[in-house]
Amino acid sequence: MRMSDSQVTITLTSDEALVLSHWLERLQMTDLSRVVDDPAVWAPIHRIAGTLDKALPELFAPDYDQRLEAARQRLRPED
Repeated sequence: MRMSDSQVTITLTSDEALVLSHWLERLQMTDLSRVVDDPAVWAPIHRIAGTLDKALPELFAPDYDQRLEAARQRLRPED
């Protein structure tokens, strides 16, 4: 088996997935060449973003902003 044929599975909590999905969406809307200097990185970024979009019904909830902020609060380290 070639190395490129192997797969990696990443497990995220719902909160982690929601926050990461939002960040990736913002990242994809920016001038990407300033943030990512290697075009090869875009394939996995788009794949992760697409997978998260399909797995998160919260993205289309009317209270999405509140859900996102609650997830952020739960993930932030306590001082």
